[in-house]
Amino acid sequence: MGRPFGDHDEWSQAPSDVTEFLEYAEKLGWGDGLPLVPPTAAAITAMLDAAGLDADESLGVMPPAEGLVTAAKVAANAVLAGCTPQAFPVVVAAVQAMLEPRFNLNGVQSTTHPVAPLVIVHGPVVERVGFNARAGTFGPGCRANATVGRAIRLCLLNIGGARPGEGDRSTQGQPSKYTHCIAENAAESPWPSYAVEGAGLSPSDGAVTVFGGENPHNVNDHVSTGAVGILSTVASNVAVLGANNAHYSGGEFFVVLGPEHAATAAGSGFRRRDVQMWLYEKARLSLGELKRGGMWGMQAWPAWKDSETDDGVRLPLVDSPDDFRVLVAGGPGKHSSVLPSFGATRSVTRRVAVADGQPRGTRGT
Repeated sequence: MGRPFGDHDEWSQAPSDVTEFLEYAEKLGWGDGLPLVPPTAAAITAMLDAAGLDADESLGVMPPAEGLVTAAKVAANAVLAGCTPQAFPVVVAAVQAMLEPRFNLNGVQSTTHPVAPLVIVHGPVVERVGFNARAGTFGPGCRANATVGRAIRLCLLNIGGARPGEGDRSTQGQPSKYTHCIAENAAESPWPSYAVEGAGLSPSDGAVTVFGGENPHNVNDHVSTGAVGILSTVASNVAVLGANNAHYSGGEFFVVLGPEHAATAAGSGFRRRDVQMWLYEKARLSLGELKRGGMWGMQAWPAWKDSETDDGVRLPLVDSPDDFRVLVAGGPGKHSSVLPSFGATRSVTRRVAVADGQPRGTRGT
């Protein structure tokens, strides 16, 4: 088992040579198995200055190890991940969002489910920092996406203690446990930004949404020419017996539509709310289907579902149309994604604080 993530003295004693530092970090149990950037004092200070944070400022505690989350520790993990200082306020906002009680980070970290926090970036910060919201947004090739997602994972490993087989009990894990960060393609969305319409923020706000879910499940529809056809294909990826949402009440689905599918839906007159309502009514499983497997016998859902006795009745996999979270991301092509949740978690959207460029410790009171 790795040692708890150390303090300033431990970082300052670390070798500056990348190869030597990697061996040093590996002995301490830090990292994700990939090469790391040495967290020098200068690099950590640059991160803190970019976010206007003092080194010892506490952001909370991170389960399951209940490690104290200081600004300096988050900054050090961002350096390890290869983040730029410009991207660091996004990392801070994502960490703060994950620590909100409704996200249930302890459950997300400790379950046998492969859940990983997805970070979605919204607003002007997308272009300012250089996040990729278009082709390949879930994939490699963009430093901002890759390193912000990785910084979050390193915090979860090094501060939260969620190491495979120890704090993290995931049976198989999933690739998104390395990095999981995308950006909303608001420019090609036919609807208002998710952060504006879904979270009530201003279009001028930079924001992040964190969501505890699975890898994206591809939705391939090259045939449908209207909203109902597209959404019928989406629904086939939602109504799946093996998804936690089938038997766990309270979870969400993130439906990340590619721009072409979103345009097709909007061309049929569908607003975001219409998409949510349609999926709530149509993406269902019968009680008989739910009894065949999954988590039947361990279900945790509303009393009205338990009162149903007709095996033919079709039950929604979420409690409300609002639990289908719909946004646009990606580039050209007739593909979209559905991301089921862990179930016992709620997404959180939070503003990204913009520092004035002056270290907080030097400001007048």
